[in-house]
Amino acid sequence: MTAPIPYPWYVAAAAIGRCAITAVVLMLRRQVHQPTIEYGRVVGFSDGTQARVYRETTVDDAAPTEPVTLIVGFRIRWIGGNRVVHWLFRVESICNTVLFVGFPGFRSKLWMADDANHRYRGVYDWDGGHRAHAYVRALWWPLMVISERDSIAYRIVEGTRAATLAGADPLPDRQQWWRPHLSA
Repeated sequence: MTAPIPYPWYVAAAAIGRCAITAVVLMLRRQVHQPTIEYGRVVGFSDGTQARVYRETTVDDAAPTEPVTLIVGFRIRWIGGNRVVHWLFRVESICNTVLFVGFPGFRSKLWMADDANHRYRGVYDWDGGHRAHAYVRALWWPLMVISERDSIAYRIVEGTRAATLAGADPLPDRQQWWRPHLSA
């Protein structure tokens, strides 16, 4: 598991503030979208879990010059298997859009519902691994408020999200929670 090394809180706060301002501008310009084509898609992961896409968010932008896939995972603390609270989190999570769409390099995100281990995942298209890494370092602060701290993890993979999901690993590996897996 790759845990993020967070920025100091004041650096993260400034980055998230800039992101929120950019996000509002993007939304006012109608450059943020919620396509439904991936809604309901089930993705298997190498650790034996599956997660369902419950939302997708995209921004209008040029094609990435350095495409990477960012996979972020976390477990919300205190709620375990409480399905009502998980449902409420998924409904509320639309408000979290301002925490990522304005970060430099963001292209798209698949929001993945909790799996058998109560882990949520975000599977992102990002332009530039260094930009994705910077996002994760700032994201740690809002995630640590709602998450089990030791559950916050991420992985950056070269190539687009579509290529990452299409190139799913045929061999299971319980340690690789982030790796898409071809189900038997």
